[in-house]
Amino acid sequence: MEPDTDGPMVPATILCVDCGGTCHLLSAGYEDEDGAVGFRPGDVVAYRCADCLDRWDIVVE
Repeated sequence: MEPDTDGPMVPATILCVDCGGTCHLLSAGYEDEDGAVGFRPGDVVAYRCADCLDRWDIVVE
């Protein structure tokens, strides 16, 4: 899911700080009445590492 261009950018993947693997975004962004999809500052997004299966919860700024 791609974030709204007006909202904070939330990458589809991040680097796992524990093992160096790739963490994939688990969270779905909001959809407003205009159909725009994205995330808002203060939202918590979750990622899961494909290698070590650690979960990372990150607050969007």
